[in-house]
Amino acid sequence: MLAENLVKAGMDTEVYATTANGKEELPVTPGEKMMVYGVPVTYFKRLTKDHSHYSPALFKALRHDVKGFDLVHIHAWWNLVSIFSCLIALKNKVPVLLSARGTLSPYSFQNKNIGVKWALHHLLGKSLLKKCHIHATSKREADAVTSLFKPKSITVLPNFVKLPEEQNFPAKEISPVFKLLFFSRIEEKKGLDLLIKALPAVTVPYRLTVAGNGDPAYVESLKKLAAEEGLEDKIDWIGFQNENKFGLLYAHDLFVLPSYDENFGNAVIESLSVGTAVLISEEVGLEDYVNINNLGWLCHTNPASVAWHINNIAINDKDGLNRIREFAPGIIAGDFKEEHLVKKYADLYKELIVK
Repeated sequence: MLAENLVKAGMDTEVYATTANGKEELPVTPGEKMMVYGVPVTYFKRLTKDHSHYSPALFKALRHDVKGFDLVHIHAWWNLVSIFSCLIALKNKVPVLLSARGTLSPYSFQNKNIGVKWALHHLLGKSLLKKCHIHATSKREADAVTSLFKPKSITVLPNFVKLPEEQNFPAKEISPVFKLLFFSRIEEKKGLDLLIKALPAVTVPYRLTVAGNGDPAYVESLKKLAAEEGLEDKIDWIGFQNENKFGLLYAHDLFVLPSYDENFGNAVIESLSVGTAVLISEEVGLEDYVNINNLGWLCHTNPASVAWHINNIAINDKDGLNRIREFAPGIIAGDFKEEHLVKKYADLYKELIVK
């Protein structure tokens, strides 16, 4: 959405990516520029099928083309495409803006491939990152980045989030059986295990919908956990949802995301855009936004806290649910208006290019 809106705003924008599509490859012709939603994109073949995404063809093209760009904006870290592209741009004295997307946080260093990350960070990564400008999507992410190294500059700007075309959502009665929704990728850091462990302590009638997919083995381990807690008849596992996501969000009473670590949380904004209140952990990047605008509740990353808040909201704060249902869509529509955000990104690019 960032690239699409930059093009709409008249900024000369081009995307280089690999053919990575999970463990498969995208059905595209490698090395051939194509238009994707109005954005010129070139996909380059990768040689590795894991998250390293090693792509000599992309590096060769970037070395050839990089001086023709005023700025290189890299998204995420901890893969060879990001690190080597950063190196190529900096060697050619082209400024680099890095959007870490949650990959540069203390949690990231403590989760998955820990030894490799620390070695890579101290041998090469840290020296490159200090020469980069950093884009963080929340103050929490900015604080996490600066706890690890000092970049040339750091700017906080929220993600673009696709909002529903319909902006008027009718009032909705709170369900007699409190309808909880977990809507996210299913992976360890999202805290679905905390939510499952919390449910036995929920005292109101409820039903949980889990919308999302993830590593099959991990999903099965969570289903086994739910069975051990005696929750088989209280949880609906409906898999990945996209086309109908706003209807799904609207149909529930409370969106729950008790993540252990989250740099932003697009689904939080999507839920609020249709008026469904949120219960998120204090580790979610949007916790400040939710708290300041009174759009939901914050919990700790433990089952007791999650359960207490669900009970309290369902029993004692139905007025809060109704208020959020009424006012949240308008707040989100104003704060995440595409024209408003794209100007902020464009101004940031211009500032960095001048530097």
